[in-house]
Amino acid sequence: MPIAQIYLMEGRTDDQKRAVIDKVTHALVEALEAPPEHVRVVIHDVPKANWGIAGRTAADLGR
Repeated sequence: MPIAQIYLMEGRTDDQKRAVIDKVTHALVEALEAPPEHVRVVIHDVPKANWGIAGRTAADLGR
């Protein structure tokens, strides 16, 4: 059972996350010939205060 973990900075819409799940699932089905019902996609929605860029948080950088 393939499992894909995706880390995203918070702020994406549910529709955007659905699109990511759909496209990643299709990519794994195509590349691995895995049945779609065996594919799992986990999105980790990371708060901007927990996302570091060049020694600062994304929140502090206004991202």
